[in-house]
Amino acid sequence: MTDQHSRRRGWLPDALAPASGIVTDAPKPLEGGEMDLTAVAAYRRATTRQDLALSPGERFLAGGTWLFSEPNRDITGLVDLSTMPWAPLEVSQDGLRIGATCTIAQLLELPAHLGWRAQPLFEDAANALLASFKIWNEATVVGNVCRAYAAAAMLAACATLDGVAEIWEPGGGTRHEPVASLPTGNGTTSLAHGEAVRAIDIPSRALEGRTALRKIALAELGRSGAVVTGRADADGSFTIVVTAATLKPTVLRYPIPPSPARVADDVRASDGFYTDALGSEDWRRHVAGVLAAEIVEELS
Repeated sequence: MTDQHSRRRGWLPDALAPASGIVTDAPKPLEGGEMDLTAVAAYRRATTRQDLALSPGERFLAGGTWLFSEPNRDITGLVDLSTMPWAPLEVSQDGLRIGATCTIAQLLELPAHLGWRAQPLFEDAANALLASFKIWNEATVVGNVCRAYAAAAMLAACATLDGVAEIWEPGGGTRHEPVASLPTGNGTTSLAHGEAVRAIDIPSRALEGRTALRKIALAELGRSGAVVTGRADADGSFTIVVTAATLKPTVLRYPIPPSPARVADDVRASDGFYTDALGSEDWRRHVAGVLAAEIVEELS
């Protein structure tokens, strides 16, 4: 593995843990402290599902924007997913399939699809991230979802559009789980040891809905303190999703469009609001209600 490749690539959610496998092509440590992963001694490229079996200390490698930003001293080997024969995006009459190695930039470059009124939500979510277009070229959509930070904006978009994760189990099985239920907290997920998200499927019925996004932060260019997204479907049903303000996505569904006041009250009555340096629990609860009411007004 070259020094450039070492600095550039890498990602793995905490929930993906060691299984079994073979390690080859050990890289040389970088000089001058340019790379945080100082314990990495091995690297291999995955080309088949069998290659995804992880040895102790190994982690999957895709976008690299989180994995190489932390010391992660427990990581001793990397398994590169970019060499898997996976299409970044697949469009069909059933909807949109976002592959595990699809970058945010690739998703935004997808040509506008007739009838998919919700497609602009992906760009709105990308702009809500505390990240530049340079990061978009490396960070993967699935990586942002599986990192499961409260302010993960691509998580917000996929949850709002009823995304379903296809999860490959280490024993060879496959299971499916709604994206909205993957996070169990701020930075934790329901993924078991050795599981990997192969793709996220967005149904066409959700892509045909009208969407809106609101966000707020204490600093103009700071990380979001609250992100609220909404979707109005042709049958009158309505979905509101709160992220960043709550430890995991809060999803509210209505059979008919609710009033702004009702949505604000329902949002503020939800669990999971928290306090950190980016905002207090009370502030997050209040502003999330305000943003949710604005979305109802826009989409009604």
